[in-house]
Amino acid sequence: MTWTFAKMHGLGNDFVVVSRSALPEDASERARTICHRHFGVGADGLVFVLPSKKGDVAMRIFNPDGTEAEQCGNAVRCVARYFFERIAGDQRELTVETRAGLQRVRLETSGGQVVAVEVDMGRPILQGRKIPTAIDREKVVEELLEVEGTLFRFTAVSMGNPHAVIPVEDAPSFPVEEWGPRLEVHPVFPQKTNVEFITVRSPREIEMRVWERGVGQTLACGSGACAAVVASALAGKGEREATVRLLGGDLHIRWDEATDHVFMTGPAEWVFEGKWFE
Repeated sequence: MTWTFAKMHGLGNDFVVVSRSALPEDASERARTICHRHFGVGADGLVFVLPSKKGDVAMRIFNPDGTEAEQCGNAVRCVARYFFERIAGDQRELTVETRAGLQRVRLETSGGQVVAVEVDMGRPILQGRKIPTAIDREKVVEELLEVEGTLFRFTAVSMGNPHAVIPVEDAPSFPVEEWGPRLEVHPVFPQKTNVEFITVRSPREIEMRVWERGVGQTLACGSGACAAVVASALAGKGEREATVRLLGGDLHIRWDEATDHVFMTGPAEWVFEGKWFE
């Protein structure tokens, strides 16, 4: 059996993208194999592009450890570009079905190619139990959290998947590999969490480093960038529209006051296409 796949990335957050008529039963096992950076193709996730009864296309994403994520902002952009350039042909607005719900996408094109993708990421979930956290409050903003004798302040946000946004003095130099895995599995997060370490440089500029649940440190996280803007606005340290600067590049995030929806705009890039042989 041979699989045809595309290697794509959004700001260095890379994925193996496969179009299938149905989700394979061994999707988790395949993710562990294909995403391995030495014995597989290598990726931050295995993404299946599938038919949808609710939207134009559906996506399912599996982490390198075999766990399934509810959704992924960078992967949604890649799926939208894949759908436009390999399946739909000329559809510049589409709806992507994820496990976190439907996400509306608008494509900016030039010469028949996608140059940027805007994703309606929906309303942020702020209630502590629904994110989920073990904290029963309407909003969890700059809550103290102790990890092995060290105190952090975090704001909890769900963008369909859980995030703990932690302000630090200098995000680019923060030891993400040391603290990310410890915070991910802290008991206050019953389904684990993605962890964003942020420094608000100005009301409209945030530097961010991210530790992704089930993946590790990545070059970018779209839903995490959305959570960072929401968290900084809730804490009174940033505006509802900002540029988030990540290792892989920049994302533009807008938390619309009228609709309460968060909009993310950024690139989706092809790397190569290939075949995976059983």
